[in-house]
Amino acid sequence: MAKLPHDDIIPYQQSKLGKKEQVAGMFNDIAPRYDFLNRFLSLGIDVIWRRKAISILKKDDPKIILDVATGTADMAIMASKILKPEKIKGIDISREMLDLGRKKVQNAGLSALIDLEQGDSETINFADHSFDAIMVAFGVRYFENLEKGLTEMLRVLKPGGRLIILEFSNPKNIYIRKLYNLYMGTIAPKVAHWFSKNEEAYSYLNKSAKAFPERQQLLEIMNQMGYFDTSFKPLSLGICCIYQGRKQNSVH
Repeated sequence: MAKLPHDDIIPYQQSKLGKKEQVAGMFNDIAPRYDFLNRFLSLGIDVIWRRKAISILKKDDPKIILDVATGTADMAIMASKILKPEKIKGIDISREMLDLGRKKVQNAGLSALIDLEQGDSETINFADHSFDAIMVAFGVRYFENLEKGLTEMLRVLKPGGRLIILEFSNPKNIYIRKLYNLYMGTIAPKVAHWFSKNEEAYSYLNKSAKAFPERQQLLEIMNQMGYFDTSFKPLSLGICCIYQGRKQNSVH
């Protein structure tokens, strides 16, 4: 698979570890404060974004769902309530995030429905055509190889299944973009540093979002990887987008 410029953006420039290992270590480090900072830095709007993304899957009535880069299982828990599926599998490379996610799942009484395990989005440990739908919320920009991750998710989707991606994007309005860049590039990392003492990690979150291929560019990559019926929808003045694509019904 081809490497994209975004694939080379890493959390720690001085580290000799690969991107995947760095990202796992970074999330292990910030896991205890991740949920709080997500709500605080997004002013709670990320909850609305997640709900809108999941609601797109309602028309498909998926029974078996994969939540890639599940983190602390926010998407999985919300999807269980909105979609009422039979099973949700969540995978993530961060052990600490998964430990917190399992506690949240247990507290919600959803342990029989939601199963979380450590896993790599680029070598997904499930058989071909296993899932009716796949969700990724704020996770694809951390893939070491975006094209490989998209291909793997397509592989485990059932024919006709839908992929939903939720990801930050750069606002098109110049004034909104300037405010967004100031907030994400300066204010958010400083605030994160007060709470987590890991300003470098939150600076990386912004850099990775800015370098990520977005809107039509991401759709073109999805189309090249074999998805069809692709589209995107900007949210909140364009600071976030929902992307979707499906797997062909006929598998060759």
